[in-house]
Amino acid sequence: MKNRLKVLRAERDWSQSDLADHLQVSRQSVNAIETGKYDPSLPLAFRIADVFGLPIEDIFLRER
Repeated sequence: MKNRLKVLRAERDWSQSDLADHLQVSRQSVNAIETGKYDPSLPLAFRIADVFGLPIEDIFLRER
């Protein structure tokens, strides 16, 4: 699943560690989600959406 996480994080000038702290996950988890190696659980996807103040579908994009 593609996502805009890296762009949204960069807009806020956050490191992967900064975002990980906001989400209460490891930096490695943030990296894995950003690179598409891992799709977040639904509760984590909602936390990500809440951190950025956006709907989930504005962050995660379905691949067709």
